[in-house]
Amino acid sequence: MSGEPLVRAVEVMDRLRSPGGCPWDAGQTHRSLAPYLLEETYETLEAIETGDTALLREELGDLLLQVLFHARLAEELPDGQRFSIDDVASDLVDKLVHRHPHVFGDVTVDGADEVNENWERLKAVEKGRASIVEGVPMGQPALALAAKLVSRAGRAGVDVSVEGDGIGERLLAVVRDAVAAGVDPELALRETARAYRDRLAAETR
Repeated sequence: MSGEPLVRAVEVMDRLRSPGGCPWDAGQTHRSLAPYLLEETYETLEAIETGDTALLREELGDLLLQVLFHARLAEELPDGQRFSIDDVASDLVDKLVHRHPHVFGDVTVDGADEVNENWERLKAVEKGRASIVEGVPMGQPALALAAKLVSRAGRAGVDVSVEGDGIGERLLAVVRDAVAAGVDPELALRETARAYRDRLAAETR
């Protein structure tokens, strides 16, 4: 792997954004691009769910475009805020090496569960978090959000009790049970909804 196509991708992005490039690309901001990032993420997820590897390759390219675009915009920020795609990649390398001491250091682990525990512990130290809920993105889908909170609570030894019998409370209880069973409730519901969609399509043709 030469890395030349990645370098070329950065060059193309620079050309699109530069004076005399593309007017649409030149007019974008981090905020205006946000919906496209979300859309491309969902399209990538659909390619994974359907097992379409050709589509997955295409959608990963679209995701990469979003990374390149946001990094290019960041190069135009004021001093003290500015960063580049090289900074993004460098930070990623440092993070991966630091959070894999069993690969790049002398730590011994016993299976994937311990790897995950070490990852979360190192992450918490890096971020300097005082609460188990810090860093949980509130903009994610509700099932995924609930699952993340339940998972954080479980790692902290906090009992996930559900009071009330409203729809929200009942859904949270289902999420708690799913997490306890090692099931991702967001993906489980998506798979069921996809199957339901296919059945509805067949029955209403």
